[in-house]
Amino acid sequence: MPFAPSFPVMLRTEDGVRIDAAHTPPRHAGVAAGNGVGIVVAHGFTGSWRERSARRIVHVLSGYGGVLAFDFRGHGRSGGETTVGDVEILDVEAAVRHARTIGYEKVAVVGFSMGAAVAVRHAGLLRGVDAVVAVSGPARWYYRGTRPMRQVHWAIEQPVGRFAARLVKRTRIRRGRWDPIPLPPYEAAALIAPVPLLVVHGDADTFFPLEHAHQIYAGAGEPKELWIEPGYGHAEAAATPDLVRRIGKWISSNFS
Repeated sequence: MPFAPSFPVMLRTEDGVRIDAAHTPPRHAGVAAGNGVGIVVAHGFTGSWRERSARRIVHVLSGYGGVLAFDFRGHGRSGGETTVGDVEILDVEAAVRHARTIGYEKVAVVGFSMGAAVAVRHAGLLRGVDAVVAVSGPARWYYRGTRPMRQVHWAIEQPVGRFAARLVKRTRIRRGRWDPIPLPPYEAAALIAPVPLLVVHGDADTFFPLEHAHQIYAGAGEPKELWIEPGYGHAEAAATPDLVRRIGKWISSNFS
């Protein structure tokens, strides 16, 4: 089945970084007319809206509203360097602002992995969204309890790791440490209410164990929901069309 058509957009963040994005209009005309829902999709670390797994998610979500997907700074065709979850809130803000500009009255942000952390932090710190979905996200920084996360930290902290990320995944990582350390997602979650928050996590996630989902959920105020998905792995690559449809229905239910 072909994906819904997308139209390229170039955004610019408040700090002047060019962000490569694409707008996918709603697949059903009645969706736009009925509720004016825009859905911003934020990918994981080293990901891109151009990857097939991300495009599949966008296609499914376009059944519930218009979708704006983008590449974080330092990823793909976007400018700048990634800070791995800190100033990326400005990238989400640029996408949300564009969704409002082109006419969407309600805007939800759906983030995966690093994108989930950024979505939670954006909603808590900058606000301005109407619903947040955090899928496979970390609750706190510097987690090294799994082999994949130890590999991620190697890519971020070591010169050869940053070179490999640039060469293989087209991801440019800023050198140096955070100063100051950004507010962690579980603390930012407390600032989101009364905007509804959905936390989704798989019990087969090899990057972040379930304790991360529980910590984000526990930190958030109402309204909030927690879905623990049996057999679900990590982020976009493991997200089934059925799970994405359920997320789309959750967004619609909060905007009806």
